Amino acid sequence: MMIIGCDFHPSWQQVSWVDTETGDCGERKLVHADGDAQRFYQQLAVPVLIGMEATGNSQWFIELVEDLGHEIWIGDAAQIRASYVRRQKTDKRDAAHILKLVVEGRFPRLWTPDREQRDLRQLVLHRHKLVIIRSRVKNELQHLSLNKGVQRKHKLWSQAGQKMLRELPLKPWASCRREDLLGLLAMLHQQIGQLDDAVQHAAEENPQAKLLMTQPGVGPNTALAYVLTIGDASRFPRGKQVASYLGLIPREESSGGRQKLGSITKQGNRMLRSLLVEAAQVAVQHDPGLRKQYLHRCHQKPKGVAKVATARKLAVRLYWMLRTNVAYPEIVGIESSSGLPLVGAS
Repeated sequence: MMIIGCDFHPSWQQVSWVDTETGDCGERKLVHADGDAQRFYQQLAVPVLIGMEATGNSQWFIELVEDLGHEIWIGDAAQIRASYVRRQKTDKRDAAHILKLVVEGRFPRLWTPDREQRDLRQLVLHRHKLVIIRSRVKNELQHLSLNKGVQRKHKLWSQAGQKMLRELPLKPWASCRREDLLGLLAMLHQQIGQLDDAVQHAAEENPQAKLLMTQPGVGPNTALAYVLTIGDASRFPRGKQVASYLGLIPREESSGGRQKLGSITKQGNRMLRSLLVEAAQVAVQHDPGLRKQYLHRCHQKPKGVAKVATARKLAVRLYWMLRTNVAYPEIVGIESSSGLPLVGAS
C-alpha cells in the first residue's frame, strides 16, 4: 500500500511517499494550475492513504482524492508542528514529517464531516455571516440617528422608528447613505428569512437537531450548528472535552503549585460559540436551573462572564442529550436523581 504525506498550499503541494510493500519512496512538487495533482493521483493504484494537515481552501482536493477511491486523513496542524523538534522548516521537510507520522501511527487525525454535513455547514455559516452584516448595517443607521440627536435603540426598528428614520433631515450625501443602508437592510431581511426557512426545514429533518431543540433557548440555528460541529458525540468521553473543543474553558498557566486562570481559550468554532452565548441568554429566562446558576454567578462575576459560563453549561448539557438520546426536561430529571453534574460536568 502506498502512503503519502502531503504539505498542501493553495497553488501547489509537496508530497512524499513510500510503498510499504516494495519500499519504494520519493518526493515531488505538484502545481495545481497545471493539473499535476489530478494526473498524479489518477495514476496511483487504489487505495492510497494520504495524510494532510488541516488547512483552508482544500475542499476541492479532498473531494478529488475521495472520488478517485483514495483515503485521506486530516491532521491537527498544531500537534503536527509540535511533534517536529528541528528548527528547519521547508515544504519537503513538512511533507516527509507528515509521512513519518502516518507510517509510525502517530498521526493526530481529526474527525471530518461527510459531504452532506459540509454542505449544511455552509447553509448555517452563510446565514450567520449575513446576520453579522445586517447587524453592521443596523449599527450604521443607529449612528445616523444618534448624530441627529435621536436615540431610539431597538425601537428604531419598529414601524414608528423606521418612519422617523426616513424623515430625518439630512444633507444630500448623508441622505444617500441612509437610503443605501435601508435598501441593504431590506435585502438582507429577505435573504435571511429564506435561509431561516431552510435551516428550520433541515433541523426538523435531523433527529439529533430536533432533540436539541427541546431545550429552551435552543432554536434551529443553534441545534443544527451544534450537531454539525460536534458530529458523533461518543467521540468525547466527558463534557469537559466538549467545552474544550469549543474553546469555552479558561486559559491556564499554572506552575509550582500555583493556579493561574485567564479568559476562555477561544480555540474552537467561533460561530457555534457565538450561537451558544445567544442561546444561553434566552435559556436563562425559561430554564429554572440555568437561571439560578446564572444569577448566582452574576453576584460574583461580571455579566459577560456569567453569560459565557452559562453557554458552557448549555454546551455540556446538549452533549449529554446527544450521548443519552434524552430530551428536555427528562435530562434535567436525570441530573437531579443521579446526582451527576451533567450541566456543569468537568
